[in-house]
Amino acid sequence: MATDSWALAVDKQESTTDSVSLNSDRSFTCHSCLLEDKAAQSLLNKMIHTSLVNTTNQVEVLQRDPNSPLYSVKTFEELRLPQNLIAQSQSGTGKTAAFVLAMLSHVDPTNKWAQCLCIAPTYELALQTGKVIEQMGKFYPEVKLAYAIRGNKLDRGAKLQEQIVIGTPGTVLDWCSKLKIINPKKISVFVLDEADVMIATQGHQDQSIRIQRMLPKECQMLLFSATFEDSVWKFAERVVPDPNIIKLKREEETLDTIKQYYVLCSDKEEKFTALCNIYGAITIAQAMIFCHTRRTAGWLAAELTKEGHVVALLSGEMTVEQRAAIIERFREGKEKVLVTTNVCSRGIDVEQVSVVINFDLPMDKYGNADNETYLHRIGRTGRFGKRGLAVNMIDSKHSMNILNQIEEHFNKKINKLDTDDLDEIEKISN
Repeated sequence: MATDSWALAVDKQESTTDSVSLNSDRSFTCHSCLLEDKAAQSLLNKMIHTSLVNTTNQVEVLQRDPNSPLYSVKTFEELRLPQNLIAQSQSGTGKTAAFVLAMLSHVDPTNKWAQCLCIAPTYELALQTGKVIEQMGKFYPEVKLAYAIRGNKLDRGAKLQEQIVIGTPGTVLDWCSKLKIINPKKISVFVLDEADVMIATQGHQDQSIRIQRMLPKECQMLLFSATFEDSVWKFAERVVPDPNIIKLKREEETLDTIKQYYVLCSDKEEKFTALCNIYGAITIAQAMIFCHTRRTAGWLAAELTKEGHVVALLSGEMTVEQRAAIIERFREGKEKVLVTTNVCSRGIDVEQVSVVINFDLPMDKYGNADNETYLHRIGRTGRFGKRGLAVNMIDSKHSMNILNQIEEHFNKKINKLDTDDLDEIEKISN
């Protein structure tokens, strides 16, 4: 695929009405809870995963039709795509390469019209996926790619020569309906990537459904999502008819390799003292400390620096590029402590991380325990066959209630730790 053949918008500023720029802090506080910017998180994960990640998670393949000869398949090879597919997939597991191969294998390069369509939630995520198509397409030079994103303006009725189109829902919908640039009836593969991010972005869910309804019944439909809460399932089932489903087994979400404790404190100063006592009693290769707000994270990073720790600070007001650079430095061991808000809870695998501290426990927008975020946070430790350590700071009845909700959800007792007793702290590291 020659570089000059790609229909790429150069005016990034015009993309902002179709997808919100990720270079601003779009997190907001609701019921004292800092909500994660899912689009920025997803882009960050794509940027930091330059190679496949190791995973011990088992997958399960669910077939709609028990009479199907594929009903009992156990592996991807046995699945024998193409079929409609809903798949749960974390960043770094080869998902993008898989659906790019599916698109490339369906293209007839002699036909000069759009045959495969992929939609992503934001301008930046579309470009990131486009880079993968570009790299893999080097070996298939007669196949071309177009970007259906704001700023790439084509006249109504313009004849698109490219066989693969990647874009954001608003522009793709315009190209299919208003401008008649894409004939949706000629699409053979439809990919909806980052479904959990898609439904979190205003308007994208309805636009995606409208695009899907224009496609022919024989079109293969593939939907991917990192998480599958109820809202994502409902959306997926509306978009993908009669799908095969590949998801992580629920029982794989285990905390068996991680020792969990809680520490009772009265305020953030006592939390900091407890943290210093832990550092004074056990050897910590690298640690990640999660805070509720940027203000707390900034204060804690400054206090730890005064104590002589080499600290990196990661928070939501940074650009995605800045975050990726900080994470790379932490991976390389240039900083031993990473203090972060929730922008860093998912998808980051650092082998040297032996301790995770929840300086503040994760909450959802209603003030209840955010169990999924808790799992992702403390899952940074206890990886690569090692035992991990997670310590939760409790400073109120409300945070104690959240801890109890987490215990109940995972059916796992979290023991109390007295950080004034150095002998007791030393025992937890054994």
